[in-house]
Amino acid sequence: MGRYLLGRLGQNLVLLWLVSMIGFGVLYLAPGGPLSQFAMVPGMSQEDIARIAQQMGLDRPLPVQYWEWFTRLLMGDWGRSYRDSQPVLHVIGSHLWATLELMIVAMLIAVLLGGWIGVMGAIRRYSFFDTLATIGAMIALSIPTFWFGLVTIYIFSVKLGWLPPGNRYTVGDASFLDYVHHLIAPSLVLALVEVAVWSRYMRASMLDVINQDFIRTARAKGLPERLILFRHAIRNALIPMITLAGLQMPTLLGGALVTETVFTWPGMGRLFLDSLGYRDYPVVMGILMFTAIMVLMANLIADLLCAVVDPRIRLD
Repeated sequence: MGRYLLGRLGQNLVLLWLVSMIGFGVLYLAPGGPLSQFAMVPGMSQEDIARIAQQMGLDRPLPVQYWEWFTRLLMGDWGRSYRDSQPVLHVIGSHLWATLELMIVAMLIAVLLGGWIGVMGAIRRYSFFDTLATIGAMIALSIPTFWFGLVTIYIFSVKLGWLPPGNRYTVGDASFLDYVHHLIAPSLVLALVEVAVWSRYMRASMLDVINQDFIRTARAKGLPERLILFRHAIRNALIPMITLAGLQMPTLLGGALVTETVFTWPGMGRLFLDSLGYRDYPVVMGILMFTAIMVLMANLIADLLCAVVDPRIRLD
């Protein structure tokens, strides 16, 4: 286990280095650049822009800029935002919890609701419920998340007035219930695609398990069907789902970016788009690296949990 863990950590460090190089190079090659914001300021001359570029270190060759940024990153200095001169880690930290609470609630909905639909679909295979769940999953996977978000705002906020159209809380009424009220719509929209994915994978995993010999043996011994289902079938069907939870992290983060934009949710996704529009590249690179770390750690934890849940899986 220890050797496996060290190996995976080494692989993750190499991947983070590659992500940092590719991300830095793509931002450098993107049209515009941080200096384009200063070029729009009235009265700004080329000499002024050249002086600002020198002060920001943007006049140096790309490899030099990357090496200076990467070495500072390793020392814990993620740079400062071009927009408000705040440390990048402070800017990310101020938006992190909003994204995490959205993702955690959406994942809980996906695991509980998607898992239940998948189990019921496998038990009642080819029934009306199974067919309805399959059609619903295909619709959820086929239609973009932002469309669901806009429809939700139109129906439940504009027409019915049941839910707020956006933001994380009401100014002047930031109570717990107010937070929950604002969280309902974006978390349901973000969870919709995840519910579809989890239901399909859970159904396939359950169908594979309930046709195994040990399930037939349990039935031959006369064990109650409910006991076979909860003690043997679901437990074994959940093992591939742990891996799926790690693999779904990039999809969940991408969905959070869209959902936060539609619902003006003050999370990392909205911060990423705002920073990209402002050419605030230190914050953009900070979010990129932070997201890569979250995805790699989620996959590593999923692999370790698989070995804990199923002792037959040996990691060494």
